Amino acid sequence: MTLRVACLGAGYFAQHHHAAWASMEGCTLVGVADQDPAARTQAAANTHGAQGFTDLATMIAATSPDIIDIITPPPSHHTAVTQALAARPRAVICQKPFATSLEEATALAEAAQTAGVPLIIHENFRFQPWFRTIKAAIDAGQLGEVLNLTFRLRTGDGQGPDAYMDRQPYFQTMPRLLIHETGVHYLDTFRYLMGPAQSIYADLRRLNPAIAGEDAGHVVLGWQGGARAVLDGNRLLDFDTDSPRRTFGEALIEGTQASLHLTGDGAVLLRRFGTRGMQAECLLEGRDWPGFAGDCVRALQLHVRDALTTGTALENTAQDYLEVLRMEAACYASDAEGRKVTL
Repeated sequence: MTLRVACLGAGYFAQHHHAAWASMEGCTLVGVADQDPAARTQAAANTHGAQGFTDLATMIAATSPDIIDIITPPPSHHTAVTQALAARPRAVICQKPFATSLEEATALAEAAQTAGVPLIIHENFRFQPWFRTIKAAIDAGQLGEVLNLTFRLRTGDGQGPDAYMDRQPYFQTMPRLLIHETGVHYLDTFRYLMGPAQSIYADLRRLNPAIAGEDAGHVVLGWQGGARAVLDGNRLLDFDTDSPRRTFGEALIEGTQASLHLTGDGAVLLRRFGTRGMQAECLLEGRDWPGFAGDCVRALQLHVRDALTTGTALENTAQDYLEVLRMEAACYASDAEGRKVTL
């Protein structure tokens, strides 16, 4: 069975979605809609003949898609998701940030349940191969009891008056940036790796005066058993890598029996307690992965394809993702109030 896919959006990041769908066995990209004629033309050239449209409604009527993939900025998501659900496809995928507020996201999740249509949030960082490798090692007990997880987010693209203008210029005017747009990836990833957190403390700040939102900060997540995770995020600084948009930073996961180190080239190294780094075991080799950030866009899309064709469980459903948005809201509440927030 071949699934028909229609994409709303032909901007900067949408190219990764288009390329993955167009090359994926079992899926056919039948349409791309965008108000910008140049973007539509480029999308068609990159996707081997998908039809171009100016709006979602016309595209749905002309292509009868099984999957509608929404790849537009957050303010457009409520209208687009509502319109897509009304068409009753087999699934709707929506890029993150999912909505402009928790209330709006809750309403959309409930609308999807009422319509009986799976609504999946395109939260792709948990699908990066290094995080899948880390999850497998944790689940296999290779680390013993996990006590600490630290991720140093260093995108290196946030300096000066022209920060973000080459790829996503709307970043400059977003009132909330580091957590709402970027850090939410790691809130979801920490939850994926270690389960639901019990508390959050956040200390956020704006370093670049050219932007409206915060671009640096620390977030500490706590678990009932005593484990802690720290997101140390700074969009101005870089880290040791040839491609800052591969892993976006470095991670250290420490357990009572071993620790894992994620390096800037995407390698995952296991060092057993009491040994030296030269004795570390490589669980995942670093390499220049195709696609975006370990080809995680394609990995998420393959996950949706397989779930629809084989009946496997979906990750990142809208209803489940509401917990991530509650974590995001807790970060901003914690920063505003200067206190730890219980989840």
